[in-house]
Amino acid sequence: MTRRAVVLVAPLALLAAPVLFAERPPPVPADTLPKTLSPDAVPLGLDPRPAAPDAPLTAARVALGRRLFFDPILSADNTVACASCHRPEHGFSGGGARPRGVGGRTGARRAPTLFNRAYGTAFFWDGRAATLEEQALQPIENPDEMASSVAAAVGRLRADAAYKDLFASAFDDGVTAGNLARAIASFERVLLRGDSPVDRFRQRGERTALTSSELHGLWLYEGKGQCWRCHTGTNFTDEGFHNTGVSWGKSPEDAGRHAVTRQEADRGKYKTPTLRGVRLTAPYMHDGSLKTLEDVIEFYDRGCVANPNLDPAIRPLKLTPDERRDLVAFLKSL
Repeated sequence: MTRRAVVLVAPLALLAAPVLFAERPPPVPADTLPKTLSPDAVPLGLDPRPAAPDAPLTAARVALGRRLFFDPILSADNTVACASCHRPEHGFSGGGARPRGVGGRTGARRAPTLFNRAYGTAFFWDGRAATLEEQALQPIENPDEMASSVAAAVGRLRADAAYKDLFASAFDDGVTAGNLARAIASFERVLLRGDSPVDRFRQRGERTALTSSELHGLWLYEGKGQCWRCHTGTNFTDEGFHNTGVSWGKSPEDAGRHAVTRQEADRGKYKTPTLRGVRLTAPYMHDGSLKTLEDVIEFYDRGCVANPNLDPAIRPLKLTPDERRDLVAFLKSL
């Protein structure tokens, strides 16, 4: 049958098919992580890992969460996994401004990195989840992500003999919604990034760990740039929320933290991300509007975007071109 004949017989299907194909989410990335992930190891430079709120971190739970993370079985049409938006090659961030979910629908914000989220005190850009376990289930029910329900996902897992055995090995009560959340969170808790040149310079006193450019960038970070005010501690984040004016005044409005607290002072505030592995996680900011680290430094150098809720710590930095270059070099060394 010719293409012309197909158009006459089923025009709607033919017209719809190219659109759906173009908007499909990308293939789920392969799991290229080391064969074994230790539930105990913590890299140089990081604080001891906080304990999980209601479950010990075990090898069986980490392995189960890892399998779930890369498996699209949690999505409504078996096309989207956690790894679809938190891609390993992009530092477990989205690798784009808007992640694609079931049916090609796009999320409202960039998928942030999962590095060192074991140290998190609030999750999502607006902090609407208090624990990793709570965060883990929300994408399953988000219509722009996995577009399913937790109950339906649990049903699919219970119908899978391999998963029934894996859950039974990891948890006394087998496949439940709570254990699904605990397993994914267990895997996310071992995604730790440390032992960087900065850590070897600071912790071991290795003077040659940083180049002269990176060392000058560290000085700028702690001095003229005052970056530590928000990106503080061993994980380079205060786990707080700040308004820098990113996306302020754009339509449709994204109210940020305000959507959770309903406090006007929180309008336009977003969570401070870790800078660990930041060279991998472009584009930057909650909306992916800054494509490179050079763009990020230029944004802060000019004092961000003025608005009524701008964080009081924000001010023009007046960096020279060489200083901007060295600050970027330092960030990449993390």
